[in-house]
Amino acid sequence: MKICGLMKTTLLDFPGHVACTIFTGGCNFRCPFCHNAELLDINMPSEYSEEEIFAFLEKRHHTLEGVAITGGEPTLQPDLPDFIRQIRERFGLQIKLDTNGYRPEVLKALVQEGLLDYVAMDIKAGPSGYGRVSGVPGLRLEPVLESIAFLLTDPVPYEFRTTVVKGLHTREDFQELGPMIAGCRSYFLQSYKDSGNILDKEAGFSAFSKEELLDFCQLVKPYVGQVSLRGVDY
Repeated sequence: MKICGLMKTTLLDFPGHVACTIFTGGCNFRCPFCHNAELLDINMPSEYSEEEIFAFLEKRHHTLEGVAITGGEPTLQPDLPDFIRQIRERFGLQIKLDTNGYRPEVLKALVQEGLLDYVAMDIKAGPSGYGRVSGVPGLRLEPVLESIAFLLTDPVPYEFRTTVVKGLHTREDFQELGPMIAGCRSYFLQSYKDSGNILDKEAGFSAFSKEELLDFCQLVKPYVGQVSLRGVDY
């Protein structure tokens, strides 16, 4: 496992749970607004060994309820299944996975083995804008659609979410996006925030207004059970 970061306590990353967050290195997308740009290189060195993570969990597993695994893109890690098995067997903690859904075979195997308790999948844009927003021109959409279709069968609690960026997204993205995730239980529009470490620092990205985001919600709402905003002050 290429483990490049650890947040020792979070109340936000794993809904309804006190958790820690583990950040893996390497990603197969190059989203220009990525707020973890330092984690994109698959060849970056690890900051933590698995043994160091397990030692931390040994001390904290009585106060933690879960572990959120994010990135980068965690499904690129060949040791991910065994890493999760050890966390579950040794510490009894629940596991949340953040993923872009581009390796549906890994997602399916983890779920079918009972290794995940919650999945958050990023939906980057509507189909016609997916390559642009993911930073991969000509991206094949089939793997993403396969992951969406799998999660729509409700094999595990999940959510779909989109970080909405002025300068990348358009109203048409959300007109297309609704039918793509039709039938999902929970969909979140997350307002863009500049972390100071985004991939394309020269792009001049900004956040949409609350009113604009609510308009996007209305475009998606007929297709989903619940649509909500995150990162917006009411």
